[in-house]
Amino acid sequence: MKPLFRKRIVVSTLFLGLLVLSACSPAEQVASGQGNASEAGTKTLTLAHIHNDASPVYQSLEEFAEKVEEKTNGSVNIKIYAEGVLGGETKVMELVQNGVIDMTKVNGGVVSQFEQTFSVFSLPYVFRNDEHFRKFMETDTVKQMYKDLKDVQLRGVTYYDAGARSFYTGETKVETPEDLEGLKIRVMNNVTAIQMVEMLGAAPTPMSATEVYTSLQQGIIDGAESSPIALTDANHGEVAKQFSFDEHTRIPDFLIMSNASWNKLNKSEQQALIEAGEETTKTHNERWDQMIEASIDQAREEMGVEFSNPDQTPFRELVEPLLQDRRKENPAIDTLLKKIEAIQ
Repeated sequence: MKPLFRKRIVVSTLFLGLLVLSACSPAEQVASGQGNASEAGTKTLTLAHIHNDASPVYQSLEEFAEKVEEKTNGSVNIKIYAEGVLGGETKVMELVQNGVIDMTKVNGGVVSQFEQTFSVFSLPYVFRNDEHFRKFMETDTVKQMYKDLKDVQLRGVTYYDAGARSFYTGETKVETPEDLEGLKIRVMNNVTAIQMVEMLGAAPTPMSATEVYTSLQQGIIDGAESSPIALTDANHGEVAKQFSFDEHTRIPDFLIMSNASWNKLNKSEQQALIEAGEETTKTHNERWDQMIEASIDQAREEMGVEFSNPDQTPFRELVEPLLQDRRKENPAIDTLLKKIEAIQ
């Protein structure tokens, strides 16, 4: 059996190799073929992402590469550039769109910058629970959304669950929206996230995820919003002792491909990518559920984090106008929300 991480890209080694090749940027070398060599008869696809091996999605992408090679009998090889070595998510998406890089894994909020219908995943309280979310993600509606990305030179392959996002703070227990009043909450640099937090009474503070720990520690922010995994993987549980399962959004990660690169594959190879994506989504989601439980246990027992389960109804009511505004602004969003609501 092949080692799971045999395709791991060690950042220091990669940079050294790139510097020896030329003074060009890593992305430029991938585009010129210097970072994309392959054996005769093998198609090599480059896949860039920002995660290190502590992330569950890192392992899922390694598995995806293994499965593609197996399903194509070696005719397609995935070369992975991890840990943001080719740039952040928005930059890499632009490179994929322009055919410089073949594939990437990005947050759904980034995809919405290229195709507005994907902004539906950033809207609050669209999904009732994990089961509702995952049922929708397996529908023909989502598969059509993947195909429709061709209009912006992209193609969706699959999704990976990134969990429900909830509020956590240094010491304030959030049981009602009133508890958020005046708190400085870190959010992603996303218009919808900013508006949502404002409507709930808090002060949204966009910043990089890498700044959250120090900002909590120094009191620059009072809290943040993410899944419980952030408490342990990013050690936020050391400086944030209250976690509230308000579960306001479920924003998945997406595996996105250049449409030009997709069209260079034959039908059999395209099918192999889709199958590999679906299979790794299933194993990823199972692993994600296990990691959530483990993170909660670790944060509670080793870090002293207290978890609470507030009534979500008052939170939902306060942000409902945001959903209504998006429905009016974009009929496509309204159609998607109706399809989501129809799922039992």
